[in-house]
Amino acid sequence: METSVKLASYLLQSKAIIIDPANPFTWASGWFSPIYCDNRKTLSYPEIRDFIRDSFIREIQASFPRPDIIAGVATGAIAHAALVAGTMGLPLIYVRSSQKSHGMENLIEGDIGVGQTVVVIEDLVSTGGSSLNAVSALRNAGMKVLGMASIFTYGFPQAVDNFRKADIELVSLGNYHDLIEQAVQTGYIQPEFIKTLEDWRKDPARWLQNPKNLTHGKN
Repeated sequence: METSVKLASYLLQSKAIIIDPANPFTWASGWFSPIYCDNRKTLSYPEIRDFIRDSFIREIQASFPRPDIIAGVATGAIAHAALVAGTMGLPLIYVRSSQKSHGMENLIEGDIGVGQTVVVIEDLVSTGGSSLNAVSALRNAGMKVLGMASIFTYGFPQAVDNFRKADIELVSLGNYHDLIEQAVQTGYIQPEFIKTLEDWRKDPARWLQNPKNLTHGKN
């Protein structure tokens, strides 16, 4: 809990996460969202970057046996995975979003071996689709995926169900509840926006089908 609260503060301070219910963002999926997350921004802040690295290492050591390899999901998690692998003294690989169309046509970059154990580092989990595609790629290459660790997750029911079906444990440094609570406590958002943010998280795909979703409070 302490890690999640501190991380929430860092993500808001660095503007890695922006919350603006009155002016929704459009995700690549087409969903409208009161939140935009770009954890790449954390790399520009040494204190935050080191906090995330050290927190990842603690979670990996607590949740999974010592892995043979650390894998990053391209592109947002590659740098964080490299920091973790370097500190733990482990090899690093990364999984592309799609197979290269030239050269060796790799989907996984780096040296791997059948039967090796791997922990996957992800920067953000929304529905879990792209994250679990990376897991599938590693499994198809003959690796044993011990689990995934992410910087932040929205905790969508769809994602929870997808990870359960894929039989993959997800541990996340930060969560939605602590983020919103920290945003209210620090005055980043007004308390009257909480219902809007709760409504969105319950059903993000259909959130803006009801215009009333934008009437809770003012920025």
